Amino acid sequence: MNTLRAFFFAGAALVACSSASAAELSVAAAGQYAQDTYAEYLDLLSLPNDAIVPADIRKNVEFLEAAFRKRGFVTRQLENDGKPMLFAEQPDADPELRTVLFYMHLDGQPVVPEQWSQKDPWTPVLKRRTDAGEWEEMDSAKLFSGSVDPEWRVFGRSSADDKAPIMMLLATMDALKASGAAQGVNVKVILDSEEEKGSPSIRKVMSAHRDLLRSDAIVINDGPMHATNQPTLIFGNRGAAQARITVYGAREALHSGHYGNYSPNPAQRLATLLASMKGDDGRVTVPGYYDRVQLDADDRRIMAAVPDDEDAMLKRLGIAKPDRVGANYQEAMQYPSLNVRGMASAEVGDKVATVVPEKAVAELDLRTTPESDARYLAKLVEDHIQQQGYHLVTGTPTDEERARFDKLASFTYQTEGGNAAATPIDAPVGRWAFQSMVEAFGENPAPVRIRMMGGTVPTAEIVEALQVPFVIVPLVNADNNQHASDENMRMGNYVNGVRTLYSLITRPLQEGAQ
Repeated sequence: MNTLRAFFFAGAALVACSSASAAELSVAAAGQYAQDTYAEYLDLLSLPNDAIVPADIRKNVEFLEAAFRKRGFVTRQLENDGKPMLFAEQPDADPELRTVLFYMHLDGQPVVPEQWSQKDPWTPVLKRRTDAGEWEEMDSAKLFSGSVDPEWRVFGRSSADDKAPIMMLLATMDALKASGAAQGVNVKVILDSEEEKGSPSIRKVMSAHRDLLRSDAIVINDGPMHATNQPTLIFGNRGAAQARITVYGAREALHSGHYGNYSPNPAQRLATLLASMKGDDGRVTVPGYYDRVQLDADDRRIMAAVPDDEDAMLKRLGIAKPDRVGANYQEAMQYPSLNVRGMASAEVGDKVATVVPEKAVAELDLRTTPESDARYLAKLVEDHIQQQGYHLVTGTPTDEERARFDKLASFTYQTEGGNAAATPIDAPVGRWAFQSMVEAFGENPAPVRIRMMGGTVPTAEIVEALQVPFVIVPLVNADNNQHASDENMRMGNYVNGVRTLYSLITRPLQEGAQ
């Protein structure tokens, strides 16, 4: 059994092996420090933060810059085409301590106000669940004094993804100052301004400021915790690449009565082409698509130990059975995926016309893994399209191409950004984070360790720019509706997030973290 598996099966021994300990912050104390930041949190949520609006991003940056300076941090706005990222660090770093860079993002997804169960997604509201299981609005003033029910939730855009973790860190710094606890690491912070747009500039900005961001490890506070709401550590994430397939028919849309049964229908051909890429069991049938992923019995035991309730997941999703890519949910996330995220051909609904359309388009996303990057997967798909008899063109086919080839299509894809990343479970940064969580929350049950999550954060770009190890420490409730309407933050998670960050920052990161 190699060291990665030995670590997994001997978690308790890992805690005992280190003499360096984290300071403990009680639930009551964490709750008080959290409560002291709730007004600030609601003010932050009131600032729209869609990354396509530079002026709104700048307002968020200015608000958070003031908040970090209030806690004694030195800050700097990192220029990014009018949407600056925010850097903050504690002054007078202790040369005897390792430095940890905490990554979060201050931008959010766009909103469709009429889809929300409140007047304005940018006006946060406090809600509680009724006996009938419905959410009812409460007076937000209840957050600022007296006891706060951990099941209460704040609803609003970015309430969880990702403004809550930022505020948890600020509350943690307040707790450290008030308690006088010794820090185990020096703290730096980088707040991304375009994460919800795929962080297109993160590598450029970080590379330009490599010396400023120099650190020994990165903690990424993004994404949801495990559905059990147990403390969660994630050691990798899949990447995401976009692709488009366009299948061409006649030069223009044709009357279906006059030309149906004569002129090939590109929508039908596209459907057949897509069907050739996946079986009824959901497995990708493009030759070689899964070949680079190698999982052994110990890997599968690690993933099987994650306490997923798959029956509950199926019920929540409203499906009878899952695709059979892996033996369970965790195993399925280890493989690259090929997802049809949208299709279009002519019109539907009230605008439908009796035509044979001139073209059909499918938008795909390819979820990559560390072994199978976007270039590798896209080339396999491209070869598969050609093997189905298609001649690939660039843009609209020419008259000569239409005369020569029966099947015409174009295939374009993105290879830059959104790459997958992974760190070994037994890496020093993983041991440090695991031990910190055990000391804060105990080991019965132990923190959930996830080999690789399915969603994408810009981990690979950050790691490539800075060349340091990472671990993902999600802090928000799994059912937070991130990216959708009625996004929310459970207040019990807010308090436990402060406890988690307090434990991480007060536990020394040992030599050998790199």
